[in-house]
Amino acid sequence: MKAHPGRFGDGRRQRIGLLGGSFNPAHAGHAHVALAALRALRLDQVWLMVSPGNPLKPARGMAPFAQRLASARGVARDGRLLATDIEQRLGSRYTCQTLALLRRRFPRARFVLILGADNLTQLPRWRRWREIARTTPLAVLPRPGYSRAALRGRAASVLRHRRRRAAALHASRWTAGAPWCFVPAAERAISATAIRAASAGAGLPNEPTK
Repeated sequence: MKAHPGRFGDGRRQRIGLLGGSFNPAHAGHAHVALAALRALRLDQVWLMVSPGNPLKPARGMAPFAQRLASARGVARDGRLLATDIEQRLGSRYTCQTLALLRRRFPRARFVLILGADNLTQLPRWRRWREIARTTPLAVLPRPGYSRAALRGRAASVLRHRRRRAAALHASRWTAGAPWCFVPAAERAISATAIRAASAGAGLPNEPTK
């Protein structure tokens, strides 16, 4: 039975990957990324954290929260993947705030933030991004058209001395800032944007994938 995270937390001792996003809609690519990170980093769980509203994305074209959460639950078929509305219940829209609240509520858990290569490129636009990178290990997954540029971008350059192999991300305690890694994995070209465009072209509503 899946142990879903409660708003007020618990004492679980687990390695937990956090894959946040709009999931507008969720698709097989999200599950692929989550499972690749879970295996490479030896995680106990990956939480698919559905954002109540990404500050970097326009509200126009965004499906209702309940619909996006349902689509995330639809792709979280593996028992170690948990689709959750915890960000909405915490009242958080910024990753830095979410991480601080999660550490307070789950003090024994060890969190890893899972990013697609496109998000590593955008990381310097995030609120308090250096604090995020200093306090939380990052695992970057490849994405078609973004991986090479991301590894040559500003965030990767600033954090270059903290890059580790995926297998070594949990190997030791860190004092000078959290480590990060690039997780080798097959690239999946599927995207939520393409799914929405295809649905619109077919005159179909933007429904959760099954």
